[in-house]
Amino acid sequence: MRADRVFAYGAAAGLLGDLLLGDPRRGHPVAAFGRAAAAVEKVLWRDDRAWGAAHTAVCAGGAVAAGALAARVVRTSPAASVALTGAATWAVVGGTSLAREARAIGRALEAGDVEAARARLPHLCGRDPQALDADGIARAVVESVAENTSDAVVGALVWGAVGGVPGLVGFRAVNTLDAMVGHRSPKYRRYGWASARLDDLAGWPGARLTAVLAAVAGGDPRGAVRAWRADAAQHPSPNAGPVEAAFAGALGVRLGGTLSYGGRVEHRPVLNEAGRSVGTPDIERAVRLSKRVGWLALGVCVAARRVAKGRTS
Repeated sequence: MRADRVFAYGAAAGLLGDLLLGDPRRGHPVAAFGRAAAAVEKVLWRDDRAWGAAHTAVCAGGAVAAGALAARVVRTSPAASVALTGAATWAVVGGTSLAREARAIGRALEAGDVEAARARLPHLCGRDPQALDADGIARAVVESVAENTSDAVVGALVWGAVGGVPGLVGFRAVNTLDAMVGHRSPKYRRYGWASARLDDLAGWPGARLTAVLAAVAGGDPRGAVRAWRADAAQHPSPNAGPVEAAFAGALGVRLGGTLSYGGRVEHRPVLNEAGRSVGTPDIERAVRLSKRVGWLALGVCVAARRVAKGRTS
């Protein structure tokens, strides 16, 4: 079976598995990778960029090598290759868990239980929930849904189309390392630099594809493109900026502004100034847009891999 068909069938099966089953409750491969990366950090940590780069190379390189080895073992069996691609896709994407957490917070807000929504918010993002009212929580959820559509779904599919199973697991490894050590805390400002920069690089194509598809699948394509062009570059993240701006324009809401992480207050630019304030119903609208974007991304990635295969055959 051709490699493009293996990816198409496997990735589709993996997304269906995520839709039906969500993340594994126990023994999640990403959690296992996180524990391994933490063990490597204990050995290598120094307040130094070079040691952090070594940590990134060992962990991300190891994940890619493991994926390549697994793909090589099953390469002579089309059924096993599709099954491995499906299992890898299911393990690295997280669209269903993202939607489940966002909707749980939305239900709490609809019931007027702001404290329950605050208690649930850390499951989805790193904001300080006590500093947020109901509308602030809703805005944080919509922003997290937008950003994680790229990080947890589209980016993985892009790299799966490029590199098969090694691309899938490599992208998730890089993204996980950034979450673990890539933030700008005193401990990781130098050590996490390489992981953060590699995550920016790996996330670049997926973020742009997510922004394009949000414009296509949202309710206001022109508004999405306008917000992307006008506001994305002002965001401190080169990848979250286009995605959040496109979602803001597509949904007709304002995102960005003042937020708090770990007791540190940030004043981010407003995305889509012409939009209205985010309300609780926008959580469900963002989740539905995220799902449409994920399935459209699968179609685009499958088509791109087929075209690339045709040009090289």
